[in-house]
Amino acid sequence: MAELGDLYTYSSALGGDESDAGTFRVELEGRKILWSDGMFRLHGYRRGEVVPTLGLVLAHKHPEDRSKCEEILAHVARTGGFFCMYHRIVDARGRTRRVLTSGEGILDAEGKVCVLEGVTVDLTRTLQRETERTARDAVAGATSTRTIIDQARGILMGQLKLGSDEAFQMLVSTSSHRNVKLVVVAAELVQLANSAEARTYLDRAVRAIQLHGQSAGVGGHRAG
Repeated sequence: MAELGDLYTYSSALGGDESDAGTFRVELEGRKILWSDGMFRLHGYRRGEVVPTLGLVLAHKHPEDRSKCEEILAHVARTGGFFCMYHRIVDARGRTRRVLTSGEGILDAEGKVCVLEGVTVDLTRTLQRETERTARDAVAGATSTRTIIDQARGILMGQLKLGSDEAFQMLVSTSSHRNVKLVVVAAELVQLANSAEARTYLDRAVRAIQLHGQSAGVGGHRAG
């Protein structure tokens, strides 16, 4: 039988790089397992170093995932149909890979499952890139939030002749009174301050924030 070919993959997180992946075929009669070159690589081998067997496949499943994967494969081997599993494998070098395995139990002319065919895609690098991107975005968002709040605090300090702490507490009081996030109150104030046409609205907004602060016990009588 001809060797199995690998598949084309795409991951938005990896850009032009393809994900590691492979294809497999399990002939239930005789329990013969065929792997593409990609499947050997995913498990830390080169073709010819090992013969794929059910025991080898299950041995490489992460201990915490092994029983569930075995249960799903046994079910599909009995009933046929499609399957999909997100799980971990531990390759021959001891590296843990996070993979997605999907496939189908194929029926013969008598309605019995004769073959399992499918693909396994390594998502490890994709998940790492996505985690890194999320962390960077969170840091950038936090930095942007602090900048906006600092700008709004500076506006109140200048308009109401307040100290830094008092100005911040007035923003907090307004946020609490309106039940909106602090950064939203700050962003609205900064937007008004940056618009020449909105000068009148800025004065009103500052006055409203001052009143909220005073009702909450924060000082700051505007200098005349």
